[in-house]
Amino acid sequence: METFRRIALALTIIGALNWGLEALMGFDVVADLAGGRDTLIARLIYGIIALAGIVSLGYLFRDEPARHQRIEQDEYEWQTRPPTGMMEEK
Repeated sequence: METFRRIALALTIIGALNWGLEALMGFDVVADLAGGRDTLIARLIYGIIALAGIVSLGYLFRDEPARHQRIEQDEYEWQTRPPTGMMEEK
């Protein structure tokens, strides 16, 4: 599943770069490679990139990985834990 998300994110980035080129230079890479903006191939590529964008939306709403939460918990415990040697009985 992680591979699928990485591919979706890569396609989303490619789509964003394509739109950036369109805005800055008036050059549409997808349309140029597919033989025009209205061809079936171009429409399929645009559709796949749009689906990749929808899948990538999940990154916005995904919780932080558990390892980050564990690090924060360890840092809190370190701040509240008494120094070594103070709790040992003599």
